[in-house]
Amino acid sequence: MQPPTEDQLRQTRLVRPEYAEHFSCIGSACEDTCCAGWTVTVDEASYRKYTSLPHGPLRSLVDPSLLFASDAVKKKNPGYFAAFRMLPSGFCPFLSEERLCRIQMELGESYLCRTCAAYPRFEQTIDGLKETELSLSCPEAARLVLLNPSLLPSATGPGYQMTWDEAVPDQSFRLYFWPIRTMVLGLIQNREYALWQRMFLLGTFSSRLEALVRGELKRSVPDLLSDFVRAISTRGLCVAMEKIPANLSLQLEIMFRLIAQRVSKNPISSRMHQVLSAFCEGVGHSRTASMETQAGRYADAYTQFFSPFFSRHPYILENYLLNAVLRKRFPFRSTPSSPQGELEPASAIAEIVLEFALIKGLLIGVAGARGRKFNSADVVKTVQTVSKHFEHNRQFLSEAHATLAERDLNNTYGLTMLLRN
Repeated sequence: MQPPTEDQLRQTRLVRPEYAEHFSCIGSACEDTCCAGWTVTVDEASYRKYTSLPHGPLRSLVDPSLLFASDAVKKKNPGYFAAFRMLPSGFCPFLSEERLCRIQMELGESYLCRTCAAYPRFEQTIDGLKETELSLSCPEAARLVLLNPSLLPSATGPGYQMTWDEAVPDQSFRLYFWPIRTMVLGLIQNREYALWQRMFLLGTFSSRLEALVRGELKRSVPDLLSDFVRAISTRGLCVAMEKIPANLSLQLEIMFRLIAQRVSKNPISSRMHQVLSAFCEGVGHSRTASMETQAGRYADAYTQFFSPFFSRHPYILENYLLNAVLRKRFPFRSTPSSPQGELEPASAIAEIVLEFALIKGLLIGVAGARGRKFNSADVVKTVQTVSKHFEHNRQFLSEAHATLAERDLNNTYGLTMLLRN
């Protein structure tokens, strides 16, 4: 892995995902329903369509099933004009007995609101180029992403080249989005390092980039990239990484707190109950079990079942991280007030690591419960279910960050302690 030259930074081959093009909804064959338990927003154009339908069985569902958004909500999110009123069961009122959307069945795909038409695709435009990633809260999307041994196009294959003029004012950081992305995606797939080490390296890079953005580090972006790629190739940060202890009791304590925060606030699905029950079984969790005993079971589950499986299928967890980096537009960070993203590399990577640590920890427990039967279906179910209940909940993410801050874990060192086994 050679440091990039100045010319390479001026003209970069863009790494752009193509896997979302292969997604196709499997309808009633799906083991979950994409709308259950969520707030499904309805844009104004779709609302007008629904309220203009002729009288009939479908039209009779419209009026009692649409909730107006407040002016404050609409101002904050222009696409949120109304929302579907979910049934007490949590399911959408327009879902048929076959678990298919009656709107699409009777009126066609063009009548779907933007939210339903796009999901689980996550579309964005970067430098005038459209690309699509997938939300892993959909089972079929999770299968497509996680189980693909070659998720991204080959680095040596044909690609889109972009050249820019660094003399353009006020774009110095934005112009380096593509070479930063290329470096990050390459690091995630660099199996010369353990996966937790790759995340430590990515956290270290993010901290230095953040310091550069704030003017605290007197380096250029090309210099920072060159320095970091050189450190990776020479293994210059290995000593620092090895000083980070594996604290399994801390991992479990944080896991239990994060799960309790989410479960106590909102109802969870039967699938989430199944995942959490398997996790608790795998680590021997009970009111009387000591943390030491549970940490021992957790360590055994990792060594005997989790590690052997992912040693055979290393691309699965890599693919999770690749999709997260692409979807979240790292090193930018999207917020409700800035959906296009602010340049906040440290916060952006902290969010990715937090979600990954939660999924990894639950997978270890599930592996302990399933034993030698632990397989890719268990992984897909766990990742999809956790993504649906945790990843899309901004309140949970905010509270989770606060929890880490309380323990001084909201930094590269602390976050890495949540990943090292």
